[in-house]
Amino acid sequence: MPVPPIPDNEMERLLSLSEFDLDYIEHKDSFKDLAKLAAKVTGTEISLVNLIDSYTQWSISGHGLEIEQMPREESVCQYTIVNGEYFEVEDLRNDERFKDKFYVTDEPKLRYYYGIPLKVSDDHHIGALCVLDKNVKELTPEKVELLKIIADEIVNRLKDLKVIGKLKNKLSEANETQKKVAHDIRGPLSGIIGLAQLISEQGEDNQIEEVLEFINLIHKSGRSILELADEILSANKKDHKPISNGAEFNLLVFKDKIERLFIPQARNKSILLTVKTSSESEQIPFARNKLLQITGNLISNAIKFTPRGGFVEVDLSLEVNDYISILQIQVKDNGVGIDEKGIEKILKGNSTSSNGTTGEAGFGFGLALVKHLIESLKGSINIYSKPGTGTTFEVRLPQKMQ
Repeated sequence: MPVPPIPDNEMERLLSLSEFDLDYIEHKDSFKDLAKLAAKVTGTEISLVNLIDSYTQWSISGHGLEIEQMPREESVCQYTIVNGEYFEVEDLRNDERFKDKFYVTDEPKLRYYYGIPLKVSDDHHIGALCVLDKNVKELTPEKVELLKIIADEIVNRLKDLKVIGKLKNKLSEANETQKKVAHDIRGPLSGIIGLAQLISEQGEDNQIEEVLEFINLIHKSGRSILELADEILSANKKDHKPISNGAEFNLLVFKDKIERLFIPQARNKSILLTVKTSSESEQIPFARNKLLQITGNLISNAIKFTPRGGFVEVDLSLEVNDYISILQIQVKDNGVGIDEKGIEKILKGNSTSSNGTTGEAGFGFGLALVKHLIESLKGSINIYSKPGTGTTFEVRLPQKMQ
C-alpha cells in the first residue's frame, strides 16, 4: 500500500486549520452554492469542499454526493494538499494509489478527480475543493481558472465566518472595539462581491450561462454578511438588539456535537462510543474555543488504537466555583495502551507516528496538536496507561463563562 503523503509543514498546517475552530457538520449551507457552482463550471457530477485534520477528511459541503467524512488515508485530497497548485487523476481505476478505494470499486464508482488546495497562506493548505465524475473528463484552462476562483472564495468565506464568530463573542465589549472589528471585514467582503461581478462579466463574454446563475448566489451571500457587519456597527444605538449567538454551548450541546461527528467513525470500526455529562452542570454555558479540535483528536486517536469490538468512553463535566470554572474532559479506551516512554513523548509534544490496530495510517501530529492547543488555553493534560490495558486522557481547561 502506498505511503500516505504528509506536508512538510504539517504541524503548522493543522494549527492554521484549528484557528478556524470549526464544527465540521454545521456549514453545509454556507458553501452549498459554491460546491454547486464548481460542479456546473466543470461539467462534473460531484463536487466536495473537504477539510483535512490529523485523522479525518471532513466534507463540510458538497454537490451530487452525500458524504460527511472518511479516514484521511482513504482520501484523494490528501495528495492535493501537498501537491502545490492542483492534483488531477485522469482515471482512478488505473491508478495504484486509488484503484482499490471503496468509492472506486463500489458506488458511485468514481473515475475522474481534479482538486484545488484551499490555501490560507502560500504554504498552508487546510483542505481541497475537488470535482469528481463517473466518467473520464478533461478540464479546459478556462474551467480550471474558474475553479481556482471558487476555491479562493471558499477560503474567504471561511475567514469571514471566523471573524463573524469573534464579533458575536465581542458584542459585550466596548463600542469602539466592535466598530473596528466589524470595519475590518467590510473591505475584503466588498472585494469578494466585486470579484463575483467580474466573474459574471467574464461569463457573459464567454456565454457560460450556468456560471451566471450561481454567481447570483455568491452576490447574495456576500451582501448578507455585509448587512451583518452593518448591524454590528450600529450596536451602540439605543434601540439596537444584540445579535443572537445561536444555541448556547454547554455540556449537552458539546455531547451532541461529539456524537454526531465521531459515532460514524466508531461504528465503521465496530467500536462503542459513549458520551456522558455531569447533570449538575450540563446546561451552564461556556466558550467552545478549540474544544471540538482537542476532544476530536483525542477520540480519533482512541478509535485508531482500539481493536474492533472495543469501547471509547468520553466523560464531560464542569467544575464551577466563585473564582474560576474548570471544564474536565476524559477520554478512555480499552485499546493497545501506551508505555511510559510513549506517555513522556506525548507530554513533551514529541509524539511520533504509528499505525492503528487495523492498519490505519499514522501521521504523528494529532496528539502534538492537542498538547499545543491545551497549553495555549492554559490547561493541563494527564495520561494514564500501560501497554495492553487501554488509555485514559484527562484534560482540564479553565473556562470563561458566557
